[in-house]
Amino acid sequence: MFTDTDMTHLRRCVALAATALDKGNSPYGSVLVSKQGQVLFEDHNRDGDGDNTRHPEFEIARWAASNLTKDQRAGSVVYTSTEHCPMCAAAHAWVGLNRIIYISSGQEVGQWYSGWGAEPTPVAKLPINQVAPGVRVEGPVAQLTDNLKEIHHRYFQHLTR
Repeated sequence: MFTDTDMTHLRRCVALAATALDKGNSPYGSVLVSKQGQVLFEDHNRDGDGDNTRHPEFEIARWAASNLTKDQRAGSVVYTSTEHCPMCAAAHAWVGLNRIIYISSGQEVGQWYSGWGAEPTPVAKLPINQVAPGVRVEGPVAQLTDNLKEIHHRYFQHLTR
């Protein structure tokens, strides 16, 4: 179902999530790839200072709106460690990015944290297509879920110290 190219970009998302954690942020990472396969932009969460809107998917949407044409945005793919939250799904749809491939769903990640005893987040874990029904969404990617879960567990352990 997922190509070797898809898996390469998704592994990069896992690495970016680990980088976010290492820098004191929650562990999420995303990559924007052109129709031709060129990495255009990548980022990780930058919420360690308390600004919980600093998601990589939101930054990708902003970057794409400023740097790509409508057709370029429509032909690009966003690879991401975790399914977009409602804020990021809306931004993605508003700028006309058309395809998302995620490793783990927001609901699954929420279940991990709940199982570890974390309080729920203030935003509902809605599927992307419930917020942005016209966006093409693919995931989860089971082969990388355990890697991502381990990174999130380390983050949870850091929060509870």
